[in-house]
Amino acid sequence: MSQETPTTRNVPALLAALHAERRSCAVLVSGTPGGVIHVRDGMVVGMDTPGAPGVEVLLLKSHRISEDDWTAARATGTDPARLALELVAQGLLGATELEITGRAALFDAAFALALTSPDGWEVTAPRPLLDTGAAVPPDRLVTENTRRIRLLANERGATARFARDRLEPAPAARDPRQTARLSPRHRTLLTVTDGRRTPRDIAFALGRGLFAVMLDLRDLLGLGLLQPPPATPGARPSTAPRTPPAPPTAGPHPSSPPLPRRKR
Repeated sequence: MSQETPTTRNVPALLAALHAERRSCAVLVSGTPGGVIHVRDGMVVGMDTPGAPGVEVLLLKSHRISEDDWTAARATGTDPARLALELVAQGLLGATELEITGRAALFDAAFALALTSPDGWEVTAPRPLLDTGAAVPPDRLVTENTRRIRLLANERGATARFARDRLEPAPAARDPRQTARLSPRHRTLLTVTDGRRTPRDIAFALGRGLFAVMLDLRDLLGLGLLQPPPATPGARPSTAPRTPPAPPTAGPHPSSPPLPRRKR
């Protein structure tokens, strides 16, 4: 059910208005990647978007929690808020660790949403949320997004293009002397970067934040260990002559009679 939406020009302005009104609601953002922003008493307490890994992916793919333990905690009920309590009650996570993970996922989702302009948004009643205890004022998200974008490429468009790049190992990556000094984190990243995965794909595969993955990819690019894939050939070039054909030389018309010859 839609709620009355403050008149705003963009999503950050909308969140600022909701913060001023201390609203509790959900903001459905349409577009690519799109997502859901959870607001409680004006504070942003969570975001769900296909553009960045959420709390579940961060915990499971990093093997911080096993699939069996996660399934057992979920078996206690379908309420996401109850799931967070069960994770702590069963000793799988501490309350502080859960909040830190939730805050990291929240900032990462906000970064992913900030890379593109949404098609639109709608304010609705609150939606179910895995409540990690994180709560961030909207202006803090805007400040952090600006910092991250500048750190990566100094402009949103360039950072957005980088987030879509499918990098591949450069020839230097096959030289053990070039990779010997890499951290385990960078070596793992190098093995899964194959020219087909985007930074988002890699983040989901490894259970790491999108921004952190992009920072490490930038480091590997700077070391010459990664490179963009070869450019895809465009349309077949035209075979038409680049210069117009020369005009025919002047001469008699084929059907005209031969010219008379002079005789001595």
